[in-house]
Amino acid sequence: MENAPQKMQFAVRTRRNDSHGSEAQCKSASITLDTDLAGRPDAFNPAELLLAALSACMIKGIERVVPMLKFELKGVEVLVDGVRQDVPPKMESIRYEIIVDTDESERRIELLHDNVRKYGTVFNTVAPGTDLSGVMHRR
Repeated sequence: MENAPQKMQFAVRTRRNDSHGSEAQCKSASITLDTDLAGRPDAFNPAELLLAALSACMIKGIERVVPMLKFELKGVEVLVDGVRQDVPPKMESIRYEIIVDTDESERRIELLHDNVRKYGTVFNTVAPGTDLSGVMHRR
């Protein structure tokens, strides 16, 4: 019987600082979170953090496949917008735009986009419960 591959595991610890914010820690990194009911401009709220995680997932996926595809990439920018439904509260739709700085062909850009949609952990977690769609195009 073959051994199953080791599954990746992730852990984050979050502590409430006060009624205005919290702090999440992972490895040697920390991030201030907006958990204030009134909101605060200097931190990500939970919905914004979800969108940031999604955009980071897309960029990390691009970084993963660029060497395999021998894709010439000068830069990437991801814009993400979400619409919140009130009852029940959830992200009802998320739209994204991935802007790649490259001289690659349109066909190769579409191949890169296919890889982002197929192999992103956060992307594949969010997609089934959300109207998630977007485009990838050249700068």
